[in-house]
Amino acid sequence: MIKNMVNLKVNMITSEELLKYAKQFHFEVSRDEADKIAAYLRGKNFDIFDDRTRSQIVREVAKISGPKTAKELNKLFIQFTS
Repeated sequence: MIKNMVNLKVNMITSEELLKYAKQFHFEVSRDEADKIAAYLRGKNFDIFDDRTRSQIVREVAKISGPKTAKELNKLFIQFTS
């Protein structure tokens, strides 16, 4: 049940929520990057508990906002899934 709730949150995340999490977990992301990342994640029905899927997301985020932000987002995902 918790797994479903976490995946639902990730798949429906807004740029505002992403900015809030970035601030809370101390990593930099611009408004434009947050908009693009949220648009990429929203509605895709990703399972961030699956390592392969999470790696795919991280690669795409790296294309959007660079490897540093992708690495930080991966850390956030790992905290959500632990």
